Amino acid sequence: MRNRWLIAGGLLSAAAALLHLAVIVGGPDWYRFFGAGEALARAAERGSWVPALVTLGIATVLAIWSAYAFSGAGLIPRLPLIRTGLVTISAIYLARGLILFPTLALKPQLIDAFTVWSSLIVLVYGLAYAVGTWKSWALLSRKA
Repeated sequence: MRNRWLIAGGLLSAAAALLHLAVIVGGPDWYRFFGAGEALARAAERGSWVPALVTLGIATVLAIWSAYAFSGAGLIPRLPLIRTGLVTISAIYLARGLILFPTLALKPQLIDAFTVWSSLIVLVYGLAYAVGTWKSWALLSRKA
């Protein structure tokens, strides 16, 4: 049976990768709307390649993470270091999402609506990867 949690995680990461590509096409206003920061938005307005390269790099990482989820779910062939990769991806997503709570307690002035929503969304990503990895651990532990 396919692992629905990892399939969901893979779809979420793929959607995020596509969204990052759309931000490049959308330009400075999209950089601002999606929280990339004023510096990147201004650089994009000046025609700098830096925002596009940074965003393309993030999209590439997210696409690779999507592939790892799909591999762990058995939709595509097994990728190298699948267990290590899925645990690491889960940890990164969860850490990014959970950092919201100590920040709210210690430096609430740094938190805006975008930070809250993006943290909660990424926390869902991390939970999908973590639960999916846990549910497939025995299968993932077998040699290819």
